[in-house]
Amino acid sequence: MRALPVGDRALLVEVSTDEEAQALHADLLRRRAEGALSVREIVPAARTVLLDGLDDPVRLAEQLAASQVPPVPSRAGEIVEIPVRYDGPDLAEVAALWDVPVHEVARIHAAAEFRVAFCGFAPGFGYLTGLPARYGVPRRATPRTTVPAGAVGLAGPYTGVYPRPSPGGWQLIGTTDVVLWDHARVPAALLSPGTRVRFIPVGSSSVGSS
Repeated sequence: MRALPVGDRALLVEVSTDEEAQALHADLLRRRAEGALSVREIVPAARTVLLDGLDDPVRLAEQLAASQVPPVPSRAGEIVEIPVRYDGPDLAEVAALWDVPVHEVARIHAAAEFRVAFCGFAPGFGYLTGLPARYGVPRRATPRTTVPAGAVGLAGPYTGVYPRPSPGGWQLIGTTDVVLWDHARVPAALLSPGTRVRFIPVGSSSVGSS
């Protein structure tokens, strides 16, 4: 773990894996909630955590450098359920990459419990981990110019749901009508780092259908 200064009151903490980033993020949130850490913002990414608005970044950097990344916390809190029609245009390609029948993609994906590792790309877009490593898939060789809102996609170890129409290169396996980002909602984002998520098959794509 390495803490790098960012301006006068921020630190960028680098770790080795996305699991370590998730664990560190959860631990820092806990410390702030307990009053043991004064910080305005804690922002996780794939292998970093940014802390902004620190009272004493130099002292915290020294503490972090001398400590170990805490273990991944046990999963707690409510689960956000996202109904999905497993009807994506890349189902067959994903099934081939996984070496399973097409209908098995929905069963495997829906059987996992996911966790939002971090957010980015677009407002409301969460990078979800939870699938076993053997189910990682590459991005499409040629990205699509437009991916519709609600498209459920895979890329590398992550699952994501497009909150609005945008270009994208993820492998699309399904669609949902759930609104991921709504300015009128508080909070506007349905998903935030640490949120537990399950995908629920609906319609003709439900698990067990042929």
